[in-house]
Amino acid sequence: MSKFPSLWRVLGGLAVLAGVGTAPLQLSCEPVPEEFAYAEPGRPIEFPRDHASHPEFQTEWWYYTGHLTTAQGRPYGFQLTFFRHALAPAGAEGSRWRTRQLFFGHFALTDEEGGTFFWAEKISRGSELDDAGARTDRYRVWIERWSAEALGRYHVLRASGDSIALDLVLIASKEPVLNGDGGYSRKGGSEHNATHYYSIPRLTIEGVLEIAGTPHQVTGEGWLDREWGTSQLETAQIGWDWFSMQLDNGEELMLYQLRRRDGSPDTNSSGTHTLRDGTARGLDSHDFTVVVRDTWRSTVSGAEYPSGWTIRIPSLGAELSVEPTLRDQELVTEESTRVTYWEGSVRVRGLLHDQPVAGKGYTELTGYAAPLTMGAD
Repeated sequence: MSKFPSLWRVLGGLAVLAGVGTAPLQLSCEPVPEEFAYAEPGRPIEFPRDHASHPEFQTEWWYYTGHLTTAQGRPYGFQLTFFRHALAPAGAEGSRWRTRQLFFGHFALTDEEGGTFFWAEKISRGSELDDAGARTDRYRVWIERWSAEALGRYHVLRASGDSIALDLVLIASKEPVLNGDGGYSRKGGSEHNATHYYSIPRLTIEGVLEIAGTPHQVTGEGWLDREWGTSQLETAQIGWDWFSMQLDNGEELMLYQLRRRDGSPDTNSSGTHTLRDGTARGLDSHDFTVVVRDTWRSTVSGAEYPSGWTIRIPSLGAELSVEPTLRDQELVTEESTRVTYWEGSVRVRGLLHDQPVAGKGYTELTGYAAPLTMGAD
């Protein structure tokens, strides 16, 4: 699932900070300017072309999560996400100091053994001075010294915070999986309320993780979620719960459950099940249920989040228990997207095809500190 399919609510003040004018973005569900493209069914997704940027759409993101293990066997979870959000359509006038786009980055590390969570954030105007950007001719996105790019078959990730840094090389052990209808992922009542969405559900990782100045050789497995579109949550939708799971039988699951203001799951929720051979099957909202078993309250934001789930998918013979490896994996991104959300490493255990299975994954929880949309039904 995407992070922030609508940034209308959180970017109003940032337009001024970016030097793009004094009018804030509208805090409403009115259509965005017609100059932006919308996700449409039937648009072919091609590689490596669609790893690169799509400036004709208003928003896009490159979202990596994964699990790393040091040579000494210490486990870590990580997240590295880049966002591009256009404030005006491509080609609009502006000086080299002014920009029509904003770039954001979030980097987080979960020390599963030590029980600590580190995170960092970045924001940049993405001007022609090259402090941030996303190329259209090949896959490379960057904010200052943070970057994600493709070099042939390899994905290379670099990021750092006050006491942490990573330099990783990833190679896909499965081909990209198109989510939704051939990569067209509808999120609401309007056909324009959608994104183009694919995942690489398993990447093999090698690299270096630096903690407090000490480098550690690491190996592991990662996941890439990639979305772009010109879309937003509808007024009845306040957020979502998103799950990615890499299971020890070689299969993967991705599910997202959009939440409505009345607490019910939205019927536009969906998911994807990927077999060992890379064959993928879409899941509709009626195919699965998500039951919350526990909660955790943040002492920073005051938000109460789910913290343990049972996921049932009867058609797959699946009943899976999902547990956070650490309860506090909250990001309060006051200096970038201004959205507070929970994004964390989880462990999975239960049944799939009525057989015992275990695995690891990531979960994202939005709309608990504050709804991601404004207005009322």
